[in-house]
Amino acid sequence: MGDEHTGRFDGRIALVTGAGSGIGAAVARRLAEQGAEVFAADIDGPAAEAVAKELRKARPLMLDVAEAAQVDQAFDEVVRQHGRLDVLVHAAGVDDPTAKEWIAEALVADRPPEVTARLGDEAWRRVMRVNLDGTFHVLRAALRVMAPRRSGAVVTVGSSSAFDAQAGYSHYAASKAGAHALSRSVAKEAVAFGVRVNTVAPGPTETGMAARTPAALRQGFADPRVRPYATPEEIADIALFLASEEAANLVGAVLLANGGRFTV
Repeated sequence: MGDEHTGRFDGRIALVTGAGSGIGAAVARRLAEQGAEVFAADIDGPAAEAVAKELRKARPLMLDVAEAAQVDQAFDEVVRQHGRLDVLVHAAGVDDPTAKEWIAEALVADRPPEVTARLGDEAWRRVMRVNLDGTFHVLRAALRVMAPRRSGAVVTVGSSSAFDAQAGYSHYAASKAGAHALSRSVAKEAVAFGVRVNTVAPGPTETGMAARTPAALRQGFADPRVRPYATPEEIADIALFLASEEAANLVGAVLLANGGRFTV
C-alpha cells in the first residue's frame, strides 16, 4: 500500500466486488489508501484474502454476484459489523475466452468472425448471469441498505463494448449495455433517496481478463493514435472520483474511459 493517505474517504465503509484482481483490486487499494474501511469481495476467496491482507483496514468476503442470496448475505454482513454502507464499487464481471479465440482466429485468417451461430446457451447465460443479473443483485442490495439512511454512492464498472459492440462478442456487449441501462434507471430512482449511482465504462485495460485475450485480438486493439491499454489504477481513479463528494452532481453518468478510441 502507498503512503499517500489523503483522507478523502476517512470513516467511510466501502464494499468492492471483483476485488481479488484487476480493476476491483485497484479500487480496493485506492479506497483503503484514502481512509475507507474496505470489504474486498470476490468469487475467488483466496484472492480476496490476499488483497485484504495488503490493506490497512480491509476484510475479505467470498462472493458470487450471480447468486442473489450470497449478495444479500454479504451486504447483511457489512451492516451487521458497521450498521451502514457508504460506498459500493461493483467491478465483478466475466468475459468469454472461447469467443475471443474465435474472433482472433477469424482476424488472423482475414475473414469475418462467426460466433453467434456457434454460441451455446450456457455461454450466453454465464455472461448474462454475472454481468447483468449480478449488477441487478448488487444494486438491489445496495438500495436496501443505503436508501433508508438517505446516503450512499454506487459505482458500477461497465465497458466500452456496450457502445462499439464488437462483431462476434454480442453476449458480452449486450450484458454490459444492459448493465449501463440498469444503472442509469436505478440512478434516477435512487437519487430521490440520497443515493448516487454512476458508471465507468473502460476500454482495453491491463487486467487478468486482458491477459487472456489472444495476441491477434490485442494487436487489433492497438492504435498509435490513442492511449495504450489503461492501467487498473487509472480506471480505479475514475471510480473513486464518481464515489466521492467531488462528483456530487453526477447522477446516472456513464463515463467513457477508453483512451480516445471512440466517443459517443
